[in-house]
Amino acid sequence: MTPIDHDRLFKELLSTFFVEFLDLFLPEMMQYLEPSSITFLDKEVFTDVTAGDRYETDLLAQVQFQGQPSFFLIHVENQATAQPEFGKRMFRYFARLYEKYDYPVYPIVVFSYDQPRVAAASEFRVEFPDFAVLNFSYRVIQLNQLYWRDFLAQPNPVASALMAKMQIAPADRPRVKAECLRLLVTLRLDPARMQLISGFIDTYLNLSAEEERAFTLEVGQIEPAAQEQVMEIVTSWMERGIERGLEQGIEQGLERGLERGLEQGRREGELSLLLRLLTRMVGSLPPEVEVQVRGLTEAQIERLTDRLPSLTTVDELRSWLNEL
Repeated sequence: MTPIDHDRLFKELLSTFFVEFLDLFLPEMMQYLEPSSITFLDKEVFTDVTAGDRYETDLLAQVQFQGQPSFFLIHVENQATAQPEFGKRMFRYFARLYEKYDYPVYPIVVFSYDQPRVAAASEFRVEFPDFAVLNFSYRVIQLNQLYWRDFLAQPNPVASALMAKMQIAPADRPRVKAECLRLLVTLRLDPARMQLISGFIDTYLNLSAEEERAFTLEVGQIEPAAQEQVMEIVTSWMERGIERGLEQGIEQGLERGLERGLEQGRREGELSLLLRLLTRMVGSLPPEVEVQVRGLTEAQIERLTDRLPSLTTVDELRSWLNEL
């Protein structure tokens, strides 16, 4: 399995929706920054001579104060793993950025790891028993300390994406994925931004086969106006999954990978044929009924295929599905 490139995914999300990110987590900052002035600067590279490590800033933006000719920097780091002495690194970033640009620096950390769940430190200190030399603070947004339900009503694309990385009970994973998509389709974004967020959600809420069936049922509960758009996203995931399976099989030279891709394609073909036959037999299918059909197991698809000749109305089909 290809490892997740956490830095790339978060940088794409936050740079594309930077104002929305600030508005969601730091609304007080929106009172004094000029949104139209945001300019992303080139990444800065720092070398820790003593440890031999090389670090790059994740996101650095220059922003103007509202109604003033002065500027400040917003430095955002995404941290996908818990690391000791992280606060020291944030201070070194701050000191070097402040020295180079001579602007005030607003430091923010997004902790996106799953474990540990203890609250992360938000400051770095240098002090003696009789004298505090330094107390450096930085903003912390620790996703595993946030509860996804608290963001359901936020009409914000960053909320629809980052709910996938918040505190989620294992049994809630299918529902959270459905809720992320429900919120996403209400935002009416352009196709490119829609794909960015839906891909983020699918990456971090990669469901098992059993969870996928529960997810399909959750999608069936979404209001009809949004359900069709959600199904379009799900269908695009399926198509990309087939392509990835084939590509992985070819690139790796493994018949198993190729067979997996072909198996996914075969199932999609069977479903497409079954849906066409059902439309001929009972008429146009409501979105929630199509969602239920797409969530059937292979054994259930076979049973429904055998039952086709006796089905004449959508209500009969719906009753049969609800009896499963």
